[in-house]
Amino acid sequence: MPVFTWEGRTRQGTTKKGVMEAVNEAAVMAQLRAQSVTPIAVKPKARDLLAGFSLGKGRVKTKELVMFTRQFATMIDAGLPLVQCLEIQAEQQPNKRFKEILRDVKGEVEQGSTFADSLRKHPKPFDDLYTNLVQAGEIGGILDTILNRLAVYLEKAEALKRKVKSAMVYPATILVVAIGVVILLLVKVIPVFEKMFADFGGTLPAPTQFVVNMSHFMQQYIVFILAAMFATVFSFFWARRRSKLFRFRTDAIFLRLPVFGSLLRKVAVARFSRTLGTMISSGVPILDALDICAKTAGNMVIEQGLQRTRTAISEGRTIAEPLEASGVFPGMVVQMIAVGEQTGAMDAMLGKIADFYDDEVDTAVDALTALLEPLMMVFLGGTVGGLLMAMYLPIFKLAENIK
Repeated sequence: MPVFTWEGRTRQGTTKKGVMEAVNEAAVMAQLRAQSVTPIAVKPKARDLLAGFSLGKGRVKTKELVMFTRQFATMIDAGLPLVQCLEIQAEQQPNKRFKEILRDVKGEVEQGSTFADSLRKHPKPFDDLYTNLVQAGEIGGILDTILNRLAVYLEKAEALKRKVKSAMVYPATILVVAIGVVILLLVKVIPVFEKMFADFGGTLPAPTQFVVNMSHFMQQYIVFILAAMFATVFSFFWARRRSKLFRFRTDAIFLRLPVFGSLLRKVAVARFSRTLGTMISSGVPILDALDICAKTAGNMVIEQGLQRTRTAISEGRTIAEPLEASGVFPGMVVQMIAVGEQTGAMDAMLGKIADFYDDEVDTAVDALTALLEPLMMVFLGGTVGGLLMAMYLPIFKLAENIK
């Protein structure tokens, strides 16, 4: 829908400006008159030609969202009106994209929409979890409490994401460096040794000849090799984005990996427990909460297990039984949820599970790093050292012949 900038005068004589989505200029003027604002100027909003090249500048970061949520909760708790809170937050927001979003939310609230419905029009920064919790807070009159819970949840979820990234980035970095060093040696260094060996004459040892042949192959097909590597990586992520079946099968493989699979399962349990516990404690219905947990699981195998659990609950079964039948969640988690369900303390039990598995993820990441560090060093040292040793064999042979 087109976006228009408008300027108008209120009944009190003050001038107001804003941004509004509408079918055309006449629709904007009609909405302004309905708000007792006399239109002065309405024109289409100019498009930012560099918007597509912002390199992430238009994205709302989790840190910015957490800060907004905490400050907003403080203002609501202090008794400030909702519209005034939004106006203050928009004015002090350094992120231009986030500033525009908050101004648009403020305009929607002024037109009579609820805070949650206004946030739903911007699903990128405010996902289903955020908007459903805000809606529960509005209905229950505890918006400040809900926002504080949201801030805590976002902080812990971001910390969990950083732990996983730290576990994945290190081996990937070492592997890329190793591949780069090997390619550099084969393309630039080995040809220098080969020329020197050709001047000496004679036959080369088998390992040296093998490395020289590899160098010839790499120099001849380096462009095709790099293109094939890039195409493979691109095709993998493209297929995961386009094909649900391919994504489901790769997600199942990820969960069965020897070391990483256990880590990913623990991360999924921690995320599920934290999300479901936060939503239940905030008054969100269990079926809606499970639907959101499934969508934010990050793994289609776990998502399907949670959706089956949701279906079973809608048919009158308890939550523990279908969770156990899914085969995704450990027995301890299922038993603790069953106890929480029986005692009526489900949210507290889920919080304990989330804290426990946060610690488990910490331990798993430390163990993974301790395991991979020597393995990657041995791989990198062995690969580079093997190439250099193969190149020095003819020199050792020449020294023996001289003696």
